[in-house]
Amino acid sequence: MATVVWLHGGACNGNTQSFLNAEEPTVVDLVTDFGIEIIYHHSCIPLMGEQAKSTLLKVLADGGPDIFVMEGTVIQGPNGSGRYDMFLGRPMMEWVRDYAAAAKFTVAIGDCASWGGIPATKPNPTDSVGLQYLKGRHGGFLGKGYRSKAGLPVINVPGCPAHPDWITQVLVAVASGRLGDIALDDLQRPQTFFKTFTQTGCTRHQYFEFKQSVKEFGQGTRKGCLFYEQGCRGSFTHSPCNRILWNRQSSKTRAGMPCIGCTEPQFPHNDLAVGTVFKTPLAFDVVPRELPEGTDPISYSAQAALARAVAPKWAQEDLFVV
Repeated sequence: MATVVWLHGGACNGNTQSFLNAEEPTVVDLVTDFGIEIIYHHSCIPLMGEQAKSTLLKVLADGGPDIFVMEGTVIQGPNGSGRYDMFLGRPMMEWVRDYAAAAKFTVAIGDCASWGGIPATKPNPTDSVGLQYLKGRHGGFLGKGYRSKAGLPVINVPGCPAHPDWITQVLVAVASGRLGDIALDDLQRPQTFFKTFTQTGCTRHQYFEFKQSVKEFGQGTRKGCLFYEQGCRGSFTHSPCNRILWNRQSSKTRAGMPCIGCTEPQFPHNDLAVGTVFKTPLAFDVVPRELPEGTDPISYSAQAALARAVAPKWAQEDLFVV
């Protein structure tokens, strides 16, 4: 059996809740169908206190787990001691260092473990970092050169939280040796999930093409694009949220909620500055400061003007209202 140890640092436990709701495969399937032994997980395995400590120390003494999963940031404060986050008598960052060195594979689940996420947003009083990144800067707690025993860097599965099935499918791929399924992009995310954009499969894409925008929340769940006015980041955020739907039913954009770009290392974007949340920041009050990948301001402006001029009447209507 492939063995898994899952530790939890500075985070809200959202990725664990997501993990427990996985359907394809479920957490039970991991054990019964795919031969994965979860040795420690704070919500799945009933180990506490000295029993948990002795178990985790024994795993290290025996050479480490096949897969080390980290949820949450590595908290280094105060003053590099890590004592803001104590676990079983030691700073959690010491456990992370030991397990990352011993594991065959290291997997970061969620934004906090991948890039630092919300806890690492300025002023970052806990000195939180991701395993191998701090926001968009490569390095993080383990350093840029870190490689697990299998020779791979940290496998980042970002999201706030990560989709349940991204988590379990990556664990299955790693445990079964299907490394082709986890070929990594330049931010160490599995390409099978993060090669396309959130916009792929969005039911509002036709409105995006004709530059028809939703002016305010509540104007229909499918009418108009959320990019131009509401700060939707779906056209430059890498995720399959509109291909692998949440709860098999929906996504943020399908429910009328702008994509907040939570799978990208700069999340939360603009450090949550006033006027940047659910609002599209503009350059010169005309062109969005951030544009879809591969687009420049001049060509975007020309394309947008033409698209609005030729937009058909139906693009200005809510086609889903009876």
